[in-house]
Amino acid sequence: MAFGISRTQLMEWKEKASNGEIAFLTHYWLDDRFPNCTTVTKVACSNRQALIEWGRQYGLKQEWIHQRDVYPHFDLVGTVQKDVLWKEGQIDQLHRLLKGKDEINEDSATNRNV
Repeated sequence: MAFGISRTQLMEWKEKASNGEIAFLTHYWLDDRFPNCTTVTKVACSNRQALIEWGRQYGLKQEWIHQRDVYPHFDLVGTVQKDVLWKEGQIDQLHRLLKGKDEINEDSATNRNV
């Protein structure tokens, strides 16, 4: 179940991904398989090979790509999510959702290797 994003944010993510860009979308998320995670970042690109190459730098395996319509994407959660968002200059997506929470420690995120 996803929530916490606007229609505009979703449409912008879809447009970037459709244009072959690496697109990031972070939203609230509940999944019993990941009880300690409250957010997920979907990293998408319509060019599957570009997504595979992008993911490789973070140790993400191509088998982990979700093939959904024209938006193949990785689902990032937990520490990997925070590290990738920080390194990609997208940490504001997580800040927007976690205002005032201690779930992000930027100093430790910059020192982690994914």
